[in-house]
Amino acid sequence: MQIILADVLGMCFGVRDALAVIDDIDRPDAVTIHGELVHNEQVLDHLHERGFRMVEETRRTSLPVTDTVLITAHGVSQKERRRLEQAGKRLIDTTCPLVTRAHDAAQKLQRGGYHVLVIGKPGHVEVQGVVEDLTSFNIIAAPQDVRTYPHRKLGIMCQTTTPVDLAHRIRRVVEAKNPQAEVHFVDTICHPTKDHQKALERLLDQVEAVVVVGGRNSNNTKQLVRRCEDRGVPAFHVQDVDDLRPEWFDGIEVVGLTAGTSTLEETICRVHEGLLALATPLMASVGGIQMRSMGNDTM
Repeated sequence: MQIILADVLGMCFGVRDALAVIDDIDRPDAVTIHGELVHNEQVLDHLHERGFRMVEETRRTSLPVTDTVLITAHGVSQKERRRLEQAGKRLIDTTCPLVTRAHDAAQKLQRGGYHVLVIGKPGHVEVQGVVEDLTSFNIIAAPQDVRTYPHRKLGIMCQTTTPVDLAHRIRRVVEAKNPQAEVHFVDTICHPTKDHQKALERLLDQVEAVVVVGGRNSNNTKQLVRRCEDRGVPAFHVQDVDDLRPEWFDGIEVVGLTAGTSTLEETICRVHEGLLALATPLMASVGGIQMRSMGNDTM
């Protein structure tokens, strides 16, 4: 069985920078992380072990008990930021700058008199942070969510992890259903997301199945899985090597490996090694010489 790695996979700079900030905190017990730092269960377990307090993303209405509050890479609204500061909280901000860029785009559209259409996952913490500062908006998860809006100006922006093709499909439907409106689209999909998606497209041309490594709650990881399915390629979403199942690969000769933007490098390495171990019994012997996987054996 051949194993091919995507040429772009794993952790983006926003997640890496957030983890670097966390590593420099001397008193974890005095800091509350306002939500999940990243959607990666292994990272969250490590933070718990270090003693950080954490507020669940769905329960952030209560004020944190500590004086210091860490804003996650997904960001928060200015409304929420003011609420925390007015309560006397000191903020450590690890918001990804590309998420900040998306917030700025939404606010610029609002100042321009646009009704803002946010392409993204309803209830996702990043989307929630954007819309809490808007007075006229709709969240659109799929083309079928689009309707005719009673507004003269419609501004479209995206959650940073939105698939590029999904954003363009929704934009076309908005324009088709609202011919009376001025429609302005702002591309706020982050470059790491685009790079991961493009790398997956290249990978899908070469493989029969794909293993996608990432957190269960990671939106960008789920989007990678969904894109495999859209292309008719079986996708197996795992969090770590223990999730691999040998029966998945029966009859499969070429397997791809990719990972979401909050996946640790060591996790990707473990999964890669696990795939190589599963491939070993399937290696063919030719002339008494065992043929090794043609995949890249190193990270």
